[in-house]
Amino acid sequence: MLERITNFMAHPELLLPLPEVHDPVQRFLSVVKFYLSGWHIKPPGVKKPLNPILGEIFTGYWDYPDNTRGYYISEQTSHHPPKSSYFFMAPEHGIRIDGALVPRSKFLGNSAASMMEGVAILRLMDVGKSRGGEKYFLTQPNMYARGILFGKMKYELGDHSFVRCPENGLVADVEFKTKGYFGGTYNAIGGVIRNEKTGETLYELSGMWSGEMVARNVMTGKKEVLFDATHARHTPPNVRPLEEQDEGESQKLWHRTVVAIKDQNHEAATDEKTKIEDRQRELAAQRQQSSTEWHPKLFRKVRGGPGGSEEGEEDLDWILAASIDGPTPDAMSEQILSVAPIVRGQTSQNSSSSTSLKTPSAAAPPSAASNDLIDFGQSDNSTSVSGNGQAPPVGTSHGLQDPLEPGQPVKRVDTLTSDLDEFVDAKS
Repeated sequence: MLERITNFMAHPELLLPLPEVHDPVQRFLSVVKFYLSGWHIKPPGVKKPLNPILGEIFTGYWDYPDNTRGYYISEQTSHHPPKSSYFFMAPEHGIRIDGALVPRSKFLGNSAASMMEGVAILRLMDVGKSRGGEKYFLTQPNMYARGILFGKMKYELGDHSFVRCPENGLVADVEFKTKGYFGGTYNAIGGVIRNEKTGETLYELSGMWSGEMVARNVMTGKKEVLFDATHARHTPPNVRPLEEQDEGESQKLWHRTVVAIKDQNHEAATDEKTKIEDRQRELAAQRQQSSTEWHPKLFRKVRGGPGGSEEGEEDLDWILAASIDGPTPDAMSEQILSVAPIVRGQTSQNSSSSTSLKTPSAAAPPSAASNDLIDFGQSDNSTSVSGNGQAPPVGTSHGLQDPLEPGQPVKRVDTLTSDLDEFVDAKS
């Protein structure tokens, strides 16, 4: 879950130039282009993730071609309901993102849905007249797994999501269209960009979130390609090796579970997962017995409400518990690196050092994120194909989101491919 959110920042070629676009309407259009660029990134198959435990942490970073860096920090700030809070910043480019993701699971007959509540606030810190920079508020579409009991299993994005810039009075209403029972197509989008002050429609949006997406200027009739996902290559974050991670960090926390899945040892995988969950129940019981309230390690409550320093950002609920306001990009990088270990060579005992500000040259390259830690998967096919051209056997892991839920998972044979599929709903 926490790692999968980084898909939102995985196209830096669209993210980093945003502050350099001077025309407000074109800048807004560029933000919409960036927003639409991450949905094509997908793990194979239709799977559920490992549910992040309370206080679980994931951090990562990007080394950009211009020798600058982007930093990512996330923490599971609630378990019931599940809530993931995250922070991203590219200091040299004046870009910051604060976000909260709150998925809620529903069964809908032969489908299951993950209703994606929460908001992300993208701010261009050196643009605009507002305190803290020009802000863009972004929501997410919902996710659906079709055919969980019979028929062909299929992943879809659906419903409306929005991009808003209150300072410029602009809004994008993007509809992720689900396929109808008797007609329609998969992965289609439609939408408009409007001036909320005048009601004028400026652009019409259309295309496929898994392919080419187009914006048509309503006044001139001219069309331009916003993004073509067909051959797009995303940039996952770098992640510190396991030996440098603490026990509560995502990849180390679930490492034994994932290894057991890859070995097709589902009994061991269930045992390892159960150990983690049992430990969480023990800690919860201890807190209840001592009347101790749990608080996130890296995030604090938003100071919203009239006159609050984060007025208008109440939907985040939690925000990074550190002031990132240094006078220079290097100073801001130091502040970020003091919050939690992020780059290679950092540990919890060594959370910041001056050498961490520069891209390592002689050191071995860090491991990349696996990019398959959330949702149901988005492959058009029911099975994935390995390097030898053969479909992997049932139970082979593609990452941390393979179904591991003990008890009675839904098992069914695909009526078209004869593949065995499993579906396990997230615990509520």
